[in-house]
Amino acid sequence: MLNTAIKAARRAATVINRASFDVERVTVTEKQHNDFVTDIDQAAEQAIIETLLKAYPGHAILAEESGASANLNDESEYSWIIDPLDGTINFMHGYPNYCISIALQQRGVTTQAVVYDPVRNDLFTATKGAGAFLNEKRIRVTKHDRVGNALLSAGHGAGPRALADYLKMYGVMAERCHGIRSAGAAALELANVAAGRSDGFFEKGLKPWDIAAGALLVTEAGGIVGEFNGESDYLHKGDIIAASPKVFGQMVTLLSPFA
Repeated sequence: MLNTAIKAARRAATVINRASFDVERVTVTEKQHNDFVTDIDQAAEQAIIETLLKAYPGHAILAEESGASANLNDESEYSWIIDPLDGTINFMHGYPNYCISIALQQRGVTTQAVVYDPVRNDLFTATKGAGAFLNEKRIRVTKHDRVGNALLSAGHGAGPRALADYLKMYGVMAERCHGIRSAGAAALELANVAAGRSDGFFEKGLKPWDIAAGALLVTEAGGIVGEFNGESDYLHKGDIIAASPKVFGQMVTLLSPFA
């Protein structure tokens, strides 16, 4: 199943890479303020779904653009959670930071994850209980044990309230860490935490397709993922902190007032 997800991600990357050479021709629709979808999101998603369902026609689908398949319910044994192009705004502007995110859940538990960065040709994969990998090399979260030594990443959703909350959280964290980066693709930020490129990530108001694959990468790389209050229902609540273990605890202490 992991190999099928990798195949699907590479098919989507072909669609995205072809379009990236002339982004001015991409058709853009605004779903809500600062939340966009392009015809490339839709074409990449279709390529992913076709690949997955060809191999596993009975599996359920939850995808960002097309939504939930008719057979997705609490009884679904296997369901795929898909973000065909995480970082759409970046892609629209030609900013090279976006990715494809595919996760597989078995009876509600995420068991397989693929995050593929088509710009850098970085393939992040994880299987529950078997570790996380970048281009087939095992990855681990950083060993830093203090927020004071950490490089963090973060993001904010659409709308004035989301921005206001983010600015408050940014102020709290920025004065305590080495720096905060906000590159606009949550799945890729989580993958970077798993790979030890940053020490932690936080964001509110995300959707399951933004975080399902990246969260498994982090936990399989030895990190911890949770809500702002430290609880574990982040996939449905959409508020997430992901970090190496000791940094995670300190981030929860600092960010719990925003839960």
